[in-house]
Amino acid sequence: MFHHINNVFKRFFQSFYKQIIISIISIILLFTTIGIITTAKPSSRLSPSIFSSWTGNVDQSVFSFIFSMENRAFDLMHGVTKEHAGITSSLLNVMTSIKMGDLKSFLGHEIPGFSTYENKVIIAGEGLNDLYALSHESGPPLEDILEDRKAIDDSIEEKKPSDQTQTTEGKKVVFLYNSHNRESFLPHLPDESDPDRAYHEEVNITKVSENLANALESNGIGTLVDDTDIMSILHENGWTYGQSYTASRPVVEEAISQNEDFQYAFDIHRDSFPRDKTTKDIDGESYAKLLFVIGAENKNYEKNLELATDLHYLIDEKYPGLSKGIVTKEGPNSNGVYNQDLLENALLLEIGGYENTLEEMYRTADVVAEAFSELYWEAEQVSN
Repeated sequence: MFHHINNVFKRFFQSFYKQIIISIISIILLFTTIGIITTAKPSSRLSPSIFSSWTGNVDQSVFSFIFSMENRAFDLMHGVTKEHAGITSSLLNVMTSIKMGDLKSFLGHEIPGFSTYENKVIIAGEGLNDLYALSHESGPPLEDILEDRKAIDDSIEEKKPSDQTQTTEGKKVVFLYNSHNRESFLPHLPDESDPDRAYHEEVNITKVSENLANALESNGIGTLVDDTDIMSILHENGWTYGQSYTASRPVVEEAISQNEDFQYAFDIHRDSFPRDKTTKDIDGESYAKLLFVIGAENKNYEKNLELATDLHYLIDEKYPGLSKGIVTKEGPNSNGVYNQDLLENALLLEIGGYENTLEEMYRTADVVAEAFSELYWEAEQVSN
């Protein structure tokens, strides 16, 4: 009898000690895991975007099927959508990002440069559903970019008389700059036909920034245009074209530190696509198409995206098809920041391409100024 009771107590304490040891080990593992996660570099952490990328492309019918197992209301929807991805293909998609039937998902990580097109489309305007209409950045050797070329600038900047009564009273609230400041246009380079050589020291994208600044000023919005030759900075430091945003970052930082009135910063580019992807005819006039690019890996992402969204819809309402939409970029093969962390309202604008003329670029710059001015003064009225 006593022997039996002794065995019972012995087993109880053995089980009790075992549970205590397991609990202690579990707590140690838990705190160790938390320590690793919280002390790891941001780029190494399991961020929400990682889980989003795992599940973002999974067929919706898979989720409806899972929900229907717990809630019969979802079973109705699952019954309507008979076609659904199989468990095997869904798991394959989550684990490898490969989608059955999507050739791009098989080749995207194997073909050098193919991942350049892996932008996330937030708002798809006219033409953005085409894979090759997504923004990408060409990177020719700096020697080609810095080479002297003959250029013709026969464009005319229309000076519009302004009856604007609202002004920022001398304050510069918008900062414009060009990380790829020598991006030029083949129609203005008579001796060039190669898109990778469409660069010039003077006749380039900076003229579009100047036109945009003039248009904003005519609407009462004080604007400053930076004239730093970023390409020369790259050359002096022995950097590559891909480090353009590293070179332009101190320029933006210094400008912001010297002018506390800056509320907006726009990095103006031209895209690297042919004319049929970058031009829109509206009421008999040709315009350079517009694309908003947002870095998804910066603290101001949501504010930047909100501004781009407002501008896109306002422009699309008045000039349908002019804005191609909004894309975000992130990940190891992309910049993901574009200096947009330096100001709450910062955008990268791709206007036109290498086959557009400056006149077409100016027309679009005027449209951007028109839309932005409307948003700006509406916001000012609300704040006052």
